[in-house]
Amino acid sequence: MACKGICIRYKSYRRYAAGSKRCNQCNLFIKWDGLWCPCCGYRLRNGPRGFKFKVKLRIKQQEQPIQKAQNKNSSTIRLHAQ
Repeated sequence: MACKGICIRYKSYRRYAAGSKRCNQCNLFIKWDGLWCPCCGYRLRNGPRGFKFKVKLRIKQQEQPIQKAQNKNSSTIRLHAQ
């Protein structure tokens, strides 16, 4: 099916690490919870195809829990110091 322009409402500038998905038919990233594009019905990609970009995504996903843990620790320290 062809792109009908509905997907522009869900357009996202963020990539896979932020939870966006890519529609190959519409050629853009969208913020959508389903597996299929709301516009054309094409299957959405949840991750990159190329090895280089898969490695980058894995690194970002591993860093996110570490950063969240550091933020939690710093906020608890501030609360106890006051």
